[in-house]
Amino acid sequence: MCELEGIGACALLSYVYYRNLNAFLCLLPFGIAYPWYKKKELKRKRLEKLSSEFKEGITILASSLAAGYSVENAFSASLKELKVLYGENGLIVREFQYIVLQLRMNRPVEQLLSDFGRRSGLDDIDNFAEVFAAAKRSGGRMASIMAHTADLIRERMEVKEEIRTMTAARRFEQKIMNALPFCIVFYIDGASPGFFSQMYETAMGRILMSACLLVYVGAVVMAGRILEIEI
Repeated sequence: MCELEGIGACALLSYVYYRNLNAFLCLLPFGIAYPWYKKKELKRKRLEKLSSEFKEGITILASSLAAGYSVENAFSASLKELKVLYGENGLIVREFQYIVLQLRMNRPVEQLLSDFGRRSGLDDIDNFAEVFAAAKRSGGRMASIMAHTADLIRERMEVKEEIRTMTAARRFEQKIMNALPFCIVFYIDGASPGFFSQMYETAMGRILMSACLLVYVGAVVMAGRILEIEI
């Protein structure tokens, strides 16, 4: 499916900017590579979802520890609540299920959290694993330390979510602006057939259209990077 989307995008670009079969063949490798880009985008969205679910997970876990549960029982109790929130197939539910299963096999919880952070690639989970390990080693007020850590991580994640919400309208506007040049070309073609013929049939016209294509691609890439705000 992704390959077809990439090939369709190449066909659209070659038609709007060149209307030439050779141009389509030259752009085709980029279309075939589109699934690689799509995979990165899907991974990013999956990590955003996991991050959001993890925020709830550590809040419930901290509450269970504050209620006097042992670490093992706190994870089991948290798992039950997370299943209610996200269902059996929730990302954080699967991770907590794995942790609970491994705890029953006497694996250290700090090692399991460290593995979770490494596999997920999220800094917040890595940081939580490190604080959890330090609190467990110290044998001190683990419940209060975990509650404080959970509050800090949750606040950081909430800031990220606010930024994503604030930029949602701009992202939608970006999609509209990305489609606007194609709409203009199709409209003019329909209203005045042959209006762009010089741009496709002369060497200077092809050079200008190539320059327009480069500017368009650069604008799309730049707009995407501007809207990617990291904290």
